[in-house]
Order: sequence, then structure tokens, then C-alpha cells
Amino acid sequence: MRRGLQGIASTLIGLGTRSLGYTRRTTSLVRTLATATTPRYHRHDSDYDYDYFTMSESQQQPLNQKHNVDTPAPPGFKKVTEGKATILFPDTNEVFYNPIQEFNRDISIAAIRTWDQLFQEERRAKLDAKKARKDAADAKRAQDGLPPLPKKEPYEGQEENSSPTRPITILEALSASGLRSVRYAKEIPNVKHILTNDLEADAVASIKRNADFNGISPDLLEPHKGDAIDVLYQHRDPAKRYDVIDLDPYGTASPFIDGAVQAVSEGGLLCVTCTDLAVLAGSNYTEACFSKYGGHPVKAEFTHEVALRLVLNTLSASAARYKRHIVPLVSLSIDYYLRVFVRVYTSPAEVKMLASKTMLAYVCCGCQSTWTQPLGKVTTGAKGHKKFQVNTGPPVDRHCEFCGSKFHVAGPMWGKELHSVDFINRMLEHVKDAQALYRTQPRILGMLSVCKEEIESPFYYTANGLSGTVHSTSIKLLQVMSALLHQGYKVSGSHAAEGSIKTDAPPSALWDIMRSWVKLNPVKNIAEGSTAARILAVEPATIANFEMHPDAVSESRKKKLVRYQMNPTKNWGPQARAGGNNKRKAEDSAPEGSSKEAKSEEAVSEEGDSSAAKE
Repeated sequence: MRRGLQGIASTLIGLGTRSLGYTRRTTSLVRTLATATTPRYHRHDSDYDYDYFTMSESQQQPLNQKHNVDTPAPPGFKKVTEGKATILFPDTNEVFYNPIQEFNRDISIAAIRTWDQLFQEERRAKLDAKKARKDAADAKRAQDGLPPLPKKEPYEGQEENSSPTRPITILEALSASGLRSVRYAKEIPNVKHILTNDLEADAVASIKRNADFNGISPDLLEPHKGDAIDVLYQHRDPAKRYDVIDLDPYGTASPFIDGAVQAVSEGGLLCVTCTDLAVLAGSNYTEACFSKYGGHPVKAEFTHEVALRLVLNTLSASAARYKRHIVPLVSLSIDYYLRVFVRVYTSPAEVKMLASKTMLAYVCCGCQSTWTQPLGKVTTGAKGHKKFQVNTGPPVDRHCEFCGSKFHVAGPMWGKELHSVDFINRMLEHVKDAQALYRTQPRILGMLSVCKEEIESPFYYTANGLSGTVHSTSIKLLQVMSALLHQGYKVSGSHAAEGSIKTDAPPSALWDIMRSWVKLNPVKNIAEGSTAARILAVEPATIANFEMHPDAVSESRKKKLVRYQMNPTKNWGPQARAGGNNKRKAEDSAPEGSSKEAKSEEAVSEEGDSSAAKE
């Protein structure tokens, strides 16, 4: 029946494109037939509002025509190939496409495939446990001479869940050209349905055109025109939720977060991009940052990690309103944007832990010494009962104990781990064996390896920053790391900044190391009363040992992985915003100006970070 209706719809569409004499009634009939032939899963009334008949003549193609990558591009378009997808990109700027985001799309596919593997394993384990409980109950009833319990009938809209593997569903709320969804459809094997949404008619026409060009069935990839916020709120019902929700806006994701944390399924994956780092990682738009993310950024070397923690806190606080909580899998600061992957669960007990997972940071305005404090405190009684209390503080005086400067207060922000090491290990195993699938594989391996090595202590220093604070000759990165390791502290790099030092050592230990360094490399002409003078006026409590420690060189460094990407092209960065009016995804975005510039290899070598390489 459905194929018959599809045939009639295709015939009418063909007639309509070859004749100008079609009527509104014909158009209405075609839309009715098209709606009748769409997949039953999550059908929307406005699926075809982009109106096939408003396309230009060069854009019109029969909807049932099959294409392949060898098919030439129609007039007015050029072909762009990425992964297994080939899309038609208009010569004009009607639809947004940014080739620099290929890394984003590659790592997203890797994350979704890894999450799906984990999700299916957990589901099979639950089914096995449920079956074991049922078998035990039936055996007990048989001993008592009772018949087995009847099988429960599924409620309306519930899918059969006895299969060991369940196909997943994906919602891309802000799709633009449709490239991401096309790649998801062709490169993620266990996908049942993808709802590909955009607010602009040009973008939705592009989604349909590119799905057709790649031979993807509308049962698999469903184009949809609508406001992303409305679409997310329409899927809050547990029976309508999506397993994976991808938010990749031009600018801030904050307007979409409340709907996304409700529309993602239990244990589902939420993928969020924010490109407004001028707001999140700068100090000129603190009021905008607080209004969008509920926290203040800070002017410091670790500002990009603060940006990640502010976004995670927004996700966590939004989910908590609906008795849900997040578990970060991978949190990445990449080039001029950030990308986080979190799982969302329903658990009122975990929601009670929110305050203790949220922290403030006190950052010295002079030397950038930093202290953190959770907002809440949890104590466990003798019988295992948890008591939730307000924390006491602050952990600092009004002035810094090292340089006498005042403190800036950053946050509230996420105060727990940024990554799941187990999940990263799974991702690495997948990416290592998928060189043909990911063109950016070397960078994925490098960045994930650095994330895996990161210790859980918040924030980081840099060797250049420490030297600059005391006005000394530059100390090498490995010398600082070795000195910390010799004193028994943990140390690692951070994926968010080249030459970074994450450590669980207190600030006093860092300044003792720099005082020891200055004794070996004396400093001249320090202004009286300056930050450097006040720090160096105190004798070191412990003389640092700068001899190379065997653990100072990380595994990713030894393997010479691509850990910090160099700028790949001239004038590299965010592309121009797509043309068209009423772009919800482009609203409220601040000027882009906080992208991180990579240093030359010579500068890296001077800092002792010679393993950085160009991809």
C-alpha cells in the first residue's frame, strides 16, 4: 500500500515539475500522499513545509531518483565529499557548511558508535538479569504447584524489547546542509531513524536533496522544518524520546538545552557544541555568560577548561529540574569551539548530589593561584545514610597569601570529572581500527589519548605562565613536571592547552618550584611591590629537584601523536553565517574571538613539548 502511494506521489510530482498548470489542489494531494508514505515513527505535520514546488528549476529532482557519488552535480551546485557522504553544496551561501568541522563530525560518529556498543551491552545485561529473575520466580512457583506468571502486555507505543539488539534513533536539531545526518545514516550501522531538522526552508530543501543524492530512504533520514526548541519539547514523552540528540548551533546551545535533556532517552547520548567562546572563555561578556550559562568565566590561562565546566553545569542543572542527571563521557575544547558528550539518566537520588558536584573557583588576579569549593557537602552516617548540607567558606582570605592581590570568583561550574576513561578507551579501540572511515584519525587518537592521561584535578598552569609571573628565564615543561613528580604529586597535560600542567599540588608547591628555579637562574630588576617581588621574597620550603623524572614524558608524547592541531589553512576559523532570515541557531551568538592559536614547532621545542605535530 505504501509503495503504491509513493508511486502516485512521485508521478504527480513529476507532472508538476514538467507543467506549470498544477493547482493548489494537486499540491495539497501530493502533500497528503507524501505524509501518508512517511515512516510511522515520529511523523510531524510540518515535514514537507519546505515545499518541493518552491525550489528553483536546477534544484528540482524526482524524489524517487537514486544517485551515487559519480553522479555529476546539477547546475548551481558543487559536490563535497566527507567520509562516506557526498553532498551538493550551493555556489551561494544559502546553507551553512564548514569544512573545518570535519573533525567534529568524525569524532561525533566515533562517540555515537562507541556509545551504541556500550548501550547494547548494558541492554543485553539487563535482559539477561530480567530473564534470570523470571526463571527463578517460575521455578519457585513450579515447586509450589503454581502456573508461571502471565507475560505483561506492552503499553501503547512501547516497542518490543526482548531482542538483544535495539536499533537507535537520532535527532539532529540544527542540521543546515544535512551533511552530519547523511554521514550518520551511512556510517553508523545500527540506526533506525534520524530526524533531521532545520528552521530555514533552504536548509531543509538541502537536507532532502542531499539525502536523495546519497540514496538514503526517508524511512531512515526524515527531513523536517521546524523550530528546534519546539521539536525538542514535542519529544519529552518517554515513548517519543530519541536515543541520541545532537545540538550543533552557530553560537550558543543554551536555548536548546532545557528541551534536549528532556527529549533524550534513558541512558541516551547528548552531543552539544558551543562556538561562543568569546562569551564562555573571555572576560568581556561576563553578563552574557551568566545569563546563558548561569556562571561567570574568568580571565586565566585555564579559561577553556572553565568554559567546558560552565556548559556541563548548565546541562547538569537543567537535567536536575526533571529528576535527571548527566554523566560526562568526553568533554573537548577544540580550536574555536567546544564539544561535550554526556549520558542522561533519571535518578532523584543522584540529583540530590548536584550541589556537591557544583563548585566555585577563586582565582588570584595577580599570580592566578586558584582554590575551588563545592557548593554543597555530603556526609555519610554510620548506617550509610547520606546527609546533605550547605558548605562553609570561602577557602581563601580577602587577599592572596602569595602576592597580596584580590580574587575573582568564577562559576558556579561543574566540579567533577570531565571524561570517562573507560569510554575513551573504547573510543580509542574503535578509532585505531577505522583509519579509512575517519580522515582526521591521527588528531582523534592524539586528543583522546591526552584526555585519557588527564588527572581529575581541575584547571592547569603553563610553564610560560609560571615563568612570566616571576619574570624569570623560561622553565621547560618537563622540568616543572619532574619537580612535581619528585615531590610525590600527580601531574599530566591538558588537551585544552599546549604546554599545560594539570596537578593535584597546591599553589604553594608550584611557587616553591619557581623560587628554586630563580635561585638557579637569578632574576634582575624586579619592581618593588610587584607580584614577582612578593612571591620571591619568601624562601622555598622545599628545594625542587629538576632532574628528569621517568614519568614526566607521557605515553602520547612518546608515541609522537598529533596532540595539538596546527592551523590547517589560511584565515582559518569559523566560517560565515548562512544566508537567510530568522536563523534560530545564529541568534545570541557573540563575536568569535577566542580561538586558540597553536605555536610554531620551534616555540614548542623551547618549552620542551617537541612532540606536537601538524596533522
